[in-house]
Amino acid sequence: MKIKKEELSAFGSFRALGSDANEVEREQLFKNVAQLFSYVCERCDDNQVEQYDEVLCQLAELVEVEGRAEVAKMLAPLERAPGTVVIKLANDKIEVAQPILEFSNVLSDDDLIEIVGAKTEAHRAVIAGRNLVPERVGDAIIVHGGNESVGKLVGNGNAKLGDATLAKLLNKADIDTQILKNLRGRQDIDWQKVQGKIGDASKAVREKLDEINLPSDQTSLDQAKAVVFNRIQNRAGFNANSWRISWNQVKAMGDRKQLDEQSLVRFCRFGYGHHFGAAMASMLNLKQQFFVKWLAKQDYRAVVVAAKCIGMSPEVFEQGIMILPWRNLPSLEDIELTKARFEELDRGEAREIFNLWLRHEARNKNTAAKLDMAVGM
Repeated sequence: MKIKKEELSAFGSFRALGSDANEVEREQLFKNVAQLFSYVCERCDDNQVEQYDEVLCQLAELVEVEGRAEVAKMLAPLERAPGTVVIKLANDKIEVAQPILEFSNVLSDDDLIEIVGAKTEAHRAVIAGRNLVPERVGDAIIVHGGNESVGKLVGNGNAKLGDATLAKLLNKADIDTQILKNLRGRQDIDWQKVQGKIGDASKAVREKLDEINLPSDQTSLDQAKAVVFNRIQNRAGFNANSWRISWNQVKAMGDRKQLDEQSLVRFCRFGYGHHFGAAMASMLNLKQQFFVKWLAKQDYRAVVVAAKCIGMSPEVFEQGIMILPWRNLPSLEDIELTKARFEELDRGEAREIFNLWLRHEARNKNTAAKLDMAVGM
């Protein structure tokens, strides 16, 4: 895809700005480039996104808070936003960072956890109120947060609270009764399990639990079990929304040159199967629809070839096979057979197979296009 005339004009204007350019010109150019990107982002390839990312990062250094805040609002809702400038704005003053922290799906769990630990309570409070707060992010807020962010997290029904997080909340509840009151309103918690943890809490916590009459009837337990079941069900198999978010987060990591085997290791450690698959596709410069088709067809052979081309280690490959969002969970026999194929395949041979497959796909695409033209489609 060629860069359009208006894009060339925008980049040319940036290069034309010298040290004598005034603040108003710089701020206007910053906004114009961000606005232009928002119009064309869905059609940009990775190289073009990288160009925008570089320009926006440099301009961000030259404008005041008001200008950075306006650009943050433009970039926050974009599914494919330049990864480096998004992180830069997310770590900015809260008036700049807020829309990014609240709405951007480009920020990964690790990005959010880093911000929780390094920035202000205001940053943590915004993150605690996101539409979805993963368990690891919530746990970081409990560790680093104050009353505002912790209270907002507990009151957010879309924040996932794991066993470890609940245990830390009970300890914090020793000095903040409001935490327990907020917990009482949540129906996704197995209160029977919570009661079992009370023995590790202080006498004051146990007394407060009694005072606010935490639910323990069968209806509440059934509701909690239903929520847990739905979560497990949602994690199993391919989920289009999870894939879309994972793909854009992985591409943002690529913008920041952070996509490598260590990223795959981290995805395995935390069971991020959609991220693992998106990372493999991105590292191969493969269109995401091809990789999704492999998952839908349970095409273990294709994934073996792809993993070998990347140079993936046997240990990471084995873990990746087990967490990828296949249509159906692989059987133990599938896993063992796939591992054996991976170990037997030579990397050079894998590259030949992959390149042959790419040429075959290209020929099929050209044939389909000619057929469409022939029948007047």
